[in-house]
Amino acid sequence: MRDFFINSFEKLVAVIIVLMCLAVIVGAIGAAQEGGVLAFVGVLIVGAVYVILMGGLMYLGLGIYHNTKRMADAMEARGGS
Repeated sequence: MRDFFINSFEKLVAVIIVLMCLAVIVGAIGAAQEGGVLAFVGVLIVGAVYVILMGGLMYLGLGIYHNTKRMADAMEARGGS
């Protein structure tokens, strides 16, 4: 059951990142209509950095979970406590 939730969370993270990218693009287009090309580029750059940081942190959390699980399985196979 735990694997179901972890796998579902991985899929949810991917969907969230795609939605964040779409939101940045829509926001940049909206900024271009109001403030011109400089606003478009600014929103696009800041939004891209934000998406990269937030996506990276979410995937980092999932990676820590998988590494911890592999380590626990290895310790169990070795006969450790």
